[in-house]
Amino acid sequence: MELRLDEPLWLLLLIPAVIYFGWFGIRNFSVSSKIAKIVYILRVTVVALLIFALAAPSLFLPVKEEQVIFLLDRSASLEGMETEMATAVENALNAKKDHQSVAVYTFAEDFQSLLPMTAEPETLPQELTIGQNGHTNIARALELASNSGDTDLATRLVILTDGNETHSSAIESLNRLQSDRLQVDVWPIEQTMENDMAISRFETPSRAFLGETQSFTVTVDSDTEAQARLIFSVNDLDLDTKDIELAEGQNIFTYSYPANSEGLLKYEVRLETAEDAFLENNTLVSITEVSGNPEVLVINGGEPSPIPALLDTGNLRVTELSSTQLPSSLSSILRYDSIIFDNVSGTSVGEQQMNIIEQAVQQFGVGFMMVGGDQSFGLGGYFKTPIERLLPVEMEVKGKHELPSLGLMIVMDRSGSMMGMKMELAKEAAARSVELLRPDDTLGVIAFDDQPWEILPTAKIADPQEAVDKILGITPGGGTEIYRSLQQAYMELEDLELQRKHIILLTDGQSATSNDYDALIENGKENNITLSTVSIGQDADRNLLEQLAGTGNGRFYDVTDATTIPAILSRETIMMSRTYIVDEPFYPVVYDSKWNNLFTDGVPQLNAYIATTAKRTTSVALESEEGDPVLASWNYGLGKTVAYTSGSGAWSGDFQNWPRWPDFWNRSVAELLPSFEEIPYSVVRKEQGVYTVEDPTQSSAILTVAAVDEQGNEIPLQTEPVAPGKVDVKMDAQPGLVFFSVTNENGAAYKTGLTIPYGDEYQTVEANMPLMTALAERTGGQVLTAMEDAFRDISFTSGTIRPIQLYLLFAAMFLFFIDITLRRFGLPKTVIKRKAATEEDSSPAAIDQLIKAKKRN
Repeated sequence: MELRLDEPLWLLLLIPAVIYFGWFGIRNFSVSSKIAKIVYILRVTVVALLIFALAAPSLFLPVKEEQVIFLLDRSASLEGMETEMATAVENALNAKKDHQSVAVYTFAEDFQSLLPMTAEPETLPQELTIGQNGHTNIARALELASNSGDTDLATRLVILTDGNETHSSAIESLNRLQSDRLQVDVWPIEQTMENDMAISRFETPSRAFLGETQSFTVTVDSDTEAQARLIFSVNDLDLDTKDIELAEGQNIFTYSYPANSEGLLKYEVRLETAEDAFLENNTLVSITEVSGNPEVLVINGGEPSPIPALLDTGNLRVTELSSTQLPSSLSSILRYDSIIFDNVSGTSVGEQQMNIIEQAVQQFGVGFMMVGGDQSFGLGGYFKTPIERLLPVEMEVKGKHELPSLGLMIVMDRSGSMMGMKMELAKEAAARSVELLRPDDTLGVIAFDDQPWEILPTAKIADPQEAVDKILGITPGGGTEIYRSLQQAYMELEDLELQRKHIILLTDGQSATSNDYDALIENGKENNITLSTVSIGQDADRNLLEQLAGTGNGRFYDVTDATTIPAILSRETIMMSRTYIVDEPFYPVVYDSKWNNLFTDGVPQLNAYIATTAKRTTSVALESEEGDPVLASWNYGLGKTVAYTSGSGAWSGDFQNWPRWPDFWNRSVAELLPSFEEIPYSVVRKEQGVYTVEDPTQSSAILTVAAVDEQGNEIPLQTEPVAPGKVDVKMDAQPGLVFFSVTNENGAAYKTGLTIPYGDEYQTVEANMPLMTALAERTGGQVLTAMEDAFRDISFTSGTIRPIQLYLLFAAMFLFFIDITLRRFGLPKTVIKRKAATEEDSSPAAIDQLIKAKKRN
């Protein structure tokens, strides 16, 4: 047993305590009463106990038991070595001593248990557990392993690794642990990868001019001689292919290509070879900004748009695509300075593409304009979509338009084949329909598998949130039987006195039975009931669903992208519940705006527009006689967006013959173009996952950084200011392309793409012996040459530490309570009687009697 003090400096308080009580005792102890002497001793004891308690004392009780914990590195850099490591540990278990317990863990980016702590280890599993192996985090493995098992026992960690950590720092982790019971041994593992070829560098010019010849440099590392092929692409389209001969070591290739298009171009090089250890290190991406005239992308809804012919193609590069050709990656969108949707339905644009456009506008300053038509705005199904968020108008009509009474039935497939994203999107779509309906509207929801299930009874919506919760609670299961559910929907609506009655049928399968649908639908048409159908996926009965929609005077939707389902149901609900198209000719009201100078000679007449509601802070340039916005704009993040609710064709009426009609569109495009000042901030990779962003002009005090991946998803960042105008950005992004948006406090901005290379795990390098040696030396461990040495005796002593601070405090409190009792009540009566008897025996009369008795004798 050993007494330990964690805070021994508190014992210095004994010096003033000894001086004070010693001086007091010398002066008063000899002349004090017995009670005073006892109280004095109690107080000295209490003070001493309190001082020792402040020193945090504990008793160390030594034990013989020890722990040996094996940590097996299963990161990608050691792929194929798992069996060898497990066999080495299992063979070494024969050297385990009786007083030693063993545990085996595996680590890479994560940490998993292979064999829990035990004194009698069993055979290890043949295969290591599968987990995240894209990084090596030795530091995390050290900290988690050191806190497993009994933390009071002497512990040895045996790490089987190549030492090439890619996350955190193992040395810093040791500094945090600071344990006198922990020892680290290392068993070095060398990579055994063969036939590995990797693209280690791919460089293209950061900036170029249109038509300029660009130099591409590719560096390929190979551990053997081999034949391979390099494939170059630009914005995901193949550009060129080169057959190459690789020598062992580093191979550098240089090629030249002209810059044939403008904007932010994503160049990619891929390496193909017959045999390769890692495929992950065969691709790299580079970004080049090609300068030229502003580029405008016009998206039409299927019919050619008249807008490109009206734009100034001498100063603008104009590209027209259909909605089915809309780019699906952020790099492809960022090559354009502005985007115009001309009567494009949201049902033909996926949710992911909408997200990408929103990020392009908000974070990178791309302009966006929506032009009206019967497939646009609310009629296009954009309610509660990213496109509605970025536009200056809401799809919901909040004016005084006459709204018809509506009864809506949603018949939704919930069979087992709908499980997953299709089911979730269908429920979200139905929930959006609830939000679009008014309190006086009637709604019913039937979910079917092999029979109908009534989710919402057909009635007015009393509690919208309760209705949404019930819809979101639908679970998949069962077969597919359409007719009975459709029949129930018609029966629910037929007797209702409403202006519009509509059914939306959504399914991804084929009905188990064939019934007389025509009679059912024709009977429903007599009761003013219409039917639209939505076919999801390849297995749906398209012919039947298209026939049902045609017979039911509705619309048929053939869905290949499930993310369009919410837009489809929103469009259907809005078409039935609102009169969105205002088709009476009118002269718009003109307000002060950047378009104002176009109307100095008067305002032409418009034929029609889509009713919307202007958002707060929106600038309205043209307004209808009913107070609806016709031309509105606002800023959304770094970008600008414009809503023109009339059309580019016949809806524009006399605007088409107006001499300033081309000026109107050129003025609109000019409004969309980025107007911020662009400063070329530098974005440099500091280490894996850490990037330094700096203002080279040193004119910025605060930098705001955002990052978005190719799919338009914003990447979480941790920013750490380093100096004025300089920050370190930490992020966890997958290999590929990431786009940075940087702004300062004055609004100056910069956008750039950055390549996130494949992880360091996929680089063929030698074992990091300096790190492994440092880990062993700093803890008194060894770099092992024989695995059996892991079970040698540990020089540290195991034991249990028992803090006694509380016991000392309780003892001090108890003695202090006795002190108070004695001072308040004195000594017990037995002590007082003995004292009185002693005083009586020593009185003068008693002494005289004793003397007389002695003389007689």
